[in-house]
Parts: sequence; C-alpha cells; structure tokens
Amino acid sequence: MTTTFDFTHQRILVTGATSGIGREIALQLLASGAQVFAIGRDANALAQLGCETLCLDIANSPALDLALKGLPPMHGLVNCAGISRLEPAAAISSAAFDQVMNVNARAAAQVASRVAAAMIAAGIAGSIVNVSSQASLVALDDHLGYCASKAALDAITRVQCAEWGRFGIRVNSVNPTVTLTPMAQQAWSDPAKRDPALAAIPLGRFAQPHEVALPVLFLLSEAASMISGVSLPIDGGYTSR
Repeated sequence: MTTTFDFTHQRILVTGATSGIGREIALQLLASGAQVFAIGRDANALAQLGCETLCLDIANSPALDLALKGLPPMHGLVNCAGISRLEPAAAISSAAFDQVMNVNARAAAQVASRVAAAMIAAGIAGSIVNVSSQASLVALDDHLGYCASKAALDAITRVQCAEWGRFGIRVNSVNPTVTLTPMAQQAWSDPAKRDPALAAIPLGRFAQPHEVALPVLFLLSEAASMISGVSLPIDGGYTSR
C-alpha cells in the first residue's frame, strides 16, 4: 500500500528495521521520500533496504552510543526494536527479564535521548514514535517481562513528551495488537491459540504491517503537529473491552 506522506529532505532513524513492523516502516518512509537511517542486527536484511544502515545490537549500550555519535541530526525517530521472552509469572528468570527490559525500554530510551539531544542542538522540532504494544495496556499470560517493558516504554514516552515539548519535539507511542509479519503468521497459525485472540478483537482480525506503519508515519508528519504524549492502540478495538 502506498502513502501520501511527503518526508522529502527529512532524516529519520528507524531501529529494528530488518524485519516485521520496523522493516515496513522503513520501506514506507523511503517511499515517502525520507532519508532513512536503519539500525538492525541482520546485515543482509539491512543491505536490501537500500538506505543508510548501522548493524549492531542496541542492547550493547557503548556500541549504540558510538554509532549514534556518527549520525547527523535527525528530523524523526522510530524506536521499533523489540524482543520477547515468554515465561510464566511464577517462574521468571532474571536473565530473560533483564534482556527484555534492556532492549524494549532502556535501549529505546537511550536512542531517543541521543537523537533528541542532537535535535535540540540543531534547533530541529522533530517527532519521535516509540513502538509499544497492546501488552502495555492489558495482561497477557506468560508475558510478564514483555508487558512490563512496554508499559515502561509508554511511561518513557510521556516523560519525553513533557521534557522535550518546549523544544517543539513531539513524542508518541503506538500500541499494536498481533501484527501478521512472517514470524507472527507462523506463531499464530494454531487455531487453538489464534481463534480466542481473534474473538477478543471487535474487528475480528489481526493487523497487517502497513496498518501499523501508516499511523506511525502520520505521527511523524506535520498532520499530527498538535499530538504529543499519546499512546495509540492499533488493535482493532481489543483494548476497548
């Protein structure tokens, strides 16, 4: 699906750009004229995007800071890198919990911190979108660490909105439901798992990657110039119940 957004002459950084939602966002931004800087761990997938790339693990804080120092000031940022480690609440491990928090919350906050600092120094009134999840808003079995990390990301979004608004920087999050990336299609192929989840979504279906990417582009754009501090469910009504 094509878009009508115009990001010509805008530099936008996208983390988690090698697959799934992040890749779709990067492709939609490229189609809209943006100069995209893509961060991911898969060098081959990054090369296929045809844009500026940085291949690294964003959980590596020193390496992340070093990479970000080499970038020009951005006009936009999409924090889309994320992981999940499924464990029942009665059997969480410190290693899995810390890994999920380090990527989904700490690294996202670190990227936004450095990008916003450069925006402020350059006098750029930019836009930041953090890709959260419906898991920040509802309880999901075996997702304690993931739910906690995404709730943290929503809180991070609100603090960033409050601190950086005086510089004209807008910060929002989007909170998608299950999105049918190739990996998710396989994970949700079992009717015993899929059907109860679909029954809880008023629209009766999961999201497609472009249905998450396009609202992200909207929030990055001037069409959303008075929207900041919002956590926007993209869930077909799941969290309305």
